[in-house]
Parts: sequence; C-alpha cells; structure tokens
Amino acid sequence: MNQKTTPSYTRKEKPDIIYGLHSVREAVEAKREINKILIQKGISKEGFDEIRGFLAGNEYVIQYVPTEKLNQLTSGNHQGIIAFVSPIEYQSIEPYAEQLLAEGKKPFILALDRITDVRNFGAIARTAECLGVDAILIPSKGSALVTSDALKASSGALNRLVVCKTDHFKNSLFHLQQLGIRLVAVTEKTKVAIDGANLRGPVVFIMGSEEDGITQDLINLADLRVQIPMAGETGSLNVGVATGIALFEKVRQEKDRL
Repeated sequence: MNQKTTPSYTRKEKPDIIYGLHSVREAVEAKREINKILIQKGISKEGFDEIRGFLAGNEYVIQYVPTEKLNQLTSGNHQGIIAFVSPIEYQSIEPYAEQLLAEGKKPFILALDRITDVRNFGAIARTAECLGVDAILIPSKGSALVTSDALKASSGALNRLVVCKTDHFKNSLFHLQQLGIRLVAVTEKTKVAIDGANLRGPVVFIMGSEEDGITQDLINLADLRVQIPMAGETGSLNVGVATGIALFEKVRQEKDRL
C-alpha cells in the first residue's frame, strides 16, 4: 500500500536579498545600491567588527533585528547580516533637474513625502510614467524604496523612470525651488481647487503620506497649495488615486495651452 507523502516546499527568496558577510561586503565594495541592511542583535564581536570595517565611510539605513527576523527572510547561512539591494540605480535630483533646464525642458517632477506602502509606490510610479513625469523624488528614510515588489506593482515603470533618492528631502525641494521650479503641494489644507490653479510650466508635485498627508514644513515651503474637490462624504482619497488626478490635471492644462 502506497503511503501519501507530504510535498516539500522550498521558501522562494526575494531577488533583492543578499546575505552573509562575504556577499554583503562584495556588494558594498562594488557600490551596489543598497536600500537597507539588517544586522542581528547580539552578533559576535568578530562579526560586528568585520561588518563595521566594510561599512565604514558609507551611509546606509541599518536596523538591528532578532535572529528570528533574519531566519524568516532566508533559509541560508546569513551570518547575522542581510542586505536589501535596489533593482535600479538611484540618481540625484539636483543635477538631473539642472540638466533638464539646460536642455530647454520644463521639469515635471513628483515628490513623495513618506509614502510607505510598496504597492502604492509602485502604482504611483506606473501612473507617473504613463503621464510623462520626468523623475520621482523620495527620501532615503521613512519611505518605500524601489524593491522587487515595488517594481512588480509598477508593471516595470520603475525601470523606465528616473528615481532620485535624497538624505535631505526638504533641502532638495528648496534647491529645485531656487532653480525656478514651482512646488505644488496637493493637500486638504487649502481651499484652492486644483482645476482652478495654474499648473503649467516647470513644477514639482508634492504628495503626502497615507497616514497624515504632507508634513507642515513642506506645505509652508510650497509655492502653491491645491486640493482635489470632492462631492461625496468620504473624507479623503487614496494617495495613488489623488496622484493620478493631480498629474492628469497638469497634463490637461499643458495640452489646452497648445
């Protein structure tokens, strides 16, 4: 009599994970884009000294986590360290915006203030690419970064967009403003309807987090604050939907000008 056997499943690891002292050191030395690094709490002194040595001089987002967290992410010998590498190469927004202006173009930039949901981020990137956005700007910390999941949610759009990451989000926005690119904050904290505002020319649209919108200091920095009028009783829109509406209004105004 044949006995039924329970099938054996192997955990499918994400393609953006690398682990182990040697592999992570090689990634750092090769200057690969690394979104964040997880280090085991209580790692041996020898292991910690080695990690500290090859990370010296680099600024990475580092989290110290229990061994169980690392074991959940990989079944391999992680040696107390896992790195999440980016599937794309980030750029710097300041030189890129200056390049666009030097070429006689009108920069069309989308700045995402603390968007943390990877699927939202991917969907926003897909919409942005479809509507002709030149670049997406995100903060290095406290924001969803480009991962394999984000890439999938964007239907590959993140491969075709310039994505810029900055350690100083507000300063980068101020620099763009000084270049003559208007900052447009899409927020509920205004009575100016988006379809009644002039969105033509070089602009940066600032969209806020899923939880509490745009931070107040960025609202204060903005040249223009606009809201999306709503007739229903629901208090707010999903940030991905709101982004699509805002970007489309910009495109509509530019076409009407022709």
